[in-house]
This record gives sequence, structure tokens and C-alpha cells, in this order.
Amino acid sequence: MREVDLTQLEVAMQRGATVVDVREPMEYVQAHVPGAVPIPMGQLSARLGELDKGSSVLVICATGNRSSAMTDLLTTAGYDAFNVAGGTMAWLRSGRAVASGLR
Repeated sequence: MREVDLTQLEVAMQRGATVVDVREPMEYVQAHVPGAVPIPMGQLSARLGELDKGSSVLVICATGNRSSAMTDLLTTAGYDAFNVAGGTMAWLRSGRAVASGLR
């Protein structure tokens, strides 16, 4: 599995990569990486068509466990997918800007 750190995540986002947050809706609403698209882990396989196979997909959850499994799913399905090491908790601890609510 391929993994990126927070600095690599920021660079990828600036280059147009999609960030998919696979946490549950209640977790996402509380705090998420700005611009992250909420697709809960249980829905990801049914919603693959919403993701562009032509661009990188960075997968994030709370700590990296769920996103690791979903990165494997995406890679197997042919996506250029990366797990975000440390997840949203690492993002919050780093002091970077967060968003709340549905977007």
C-alpha cells in the first residue's frame, strides 16, 4: 500500500488530487480536511463511479486504519490511491485548518 504524509497530502491537493474521507458522516461533520469528499467506508465500493481514475485519490479516516483498507480496495479497482498516514487526527494535531459541517 502506498502512503503519503500530511505535507505530501497538501501538495497533492494543490495539484488537484481528490481526498476521500471514509469516516462516518457524524465524524466528518465534526471536523475534516478542507475539500475532502465524504464517502463512508461502507459505501465506497458502491460509489467508485464517482471517482476519477485519471487523477490521484488520497484516502483519509481518523487514524489511518480504515483508509488503509479502502486504499487497497481502490488500488485493486485500478485507481491511483494513497493512504494518508495518521489520518484526520494527525491533521488536527498539526494545527492545519479544518472544516466542519457538510463541506
